[in-house]
Amino acid sequence: MHPLYKEFQNDQEVVDAVTEIKEKGVSEDNVYILTHDEERTKRVADNADANTVGTADMNFGTAAKNVFRKKGDELRAKFEELGFSKDMANELEEKLDEGKVIVVVPDAPDGMAL
Repeated sequence: MHPLYKEFQNDQEVVDAVTEIKEKGVSEDNVYILTHDEERTKRVADNADANTVGTADMNFGTAAKNVFRKKGDELRAKFEELGFSKDMANELEEKLDEGKVIVVVPDAPDGMAL
């Protein structure tokens, strides 16, 4: 198993994609929504019936450090907690800077595509 992601421009595309992911047998507990804005993240995750990356999803050290991090650093740390390399976490955070929404399935079954 490995993390998969897909980027989206608008919220409705995210809701539709999460529905399709869950129809493939992926639990909503294994689908995460990330945006650059906490309110948008919560709204989209609620509408899509998916998760956000909270302190319970991170190890204690990362969660404690995030209290003092800038938003970009915090988001990169969240991507790393979901299984992405540091370089990939940087790339994904840049996509969030562009206003995109990222859907992540951290434990995607082999052969699955988003």
